[in-house]
Amino acid sequence: MKNSLLFAEVLEAADRLSLPEREELVDILRRRMIEQRREEIANDIRDAEHEYQAGGCRPASASELIKEIQS
Repeated sequence: MKNSLLFAEVLEAADRLSLPEREELVDILRRRMIEQRREEIANDIRDAEHEYQAGGCRPASASELIKEIQS
């Protein structure tokens, strides 16, 4: 509930901005979201590399993966 209230307050504050300010806000938020997603992907890659190096997974061909999924 608290997040919903905060979200509503943010929307109301954004409504008080001029159109150019809202456009800039959208651009900033979009760039931040892209950067956050890049960081998440980089973390996933690091985790997968560590798992691979620890022997937690093995290389496999696409056909091997499909057979494993279907079994």
